[in-house]
Amino acid sequence: MAGGGYTGTMATRPANLDTDAPSVQPGAGVDAISAVTLVTTDMARAVRFYEALGFRRLLGGPEASFTSFAVGGNYLNLTAKTTATPLPAWGRVIFYVPDVDAFYNRTTGAGLSPQFAPRNAEWGERYFHLSDPDGHELSFAHPLRG
Repeated sequence: MAGGGYTGTMATRPANLDTDAPSVQPGAGVDAISAVTLVTTDMARAVRFYEALGFRRLLGGPEASFTSFAVGGNYLNLTAKTTATPLPAWGRVIFYVPDVDAFYNRTTGAGLSPQFAPRNAEWGERYFHLSDPDGHELSFAHPLRG
């Protein structure tokens, strides 16, 4: 599937990201993330947010209880919150984009407010963070060239 997600291999990651990783034989571990599913309290608002970022919707939509977007060959799913319990705290989803600065300009041009402007990280990526309407932290990044 075509999309805006990272489609490289682990071999293209900066070497310093893997310095403490245990050695795993091919086929013996996890190969990839197929999808990430986020809970939303307002599907219509969340769909507008992700479509403003350029995510391509595959199914569902503003009135659906489940919506799926293409991200490279993988998926970002949204599911509607159905109980009164609070949303759990969690980490972040990191999306690789071809040009971090251009993507940042796209987000601010769409009226969105990233947490900070793109910056270079000591682990070898250029990135910025943006929270979705439900507070899920998203990171948009690209490896720095050696």
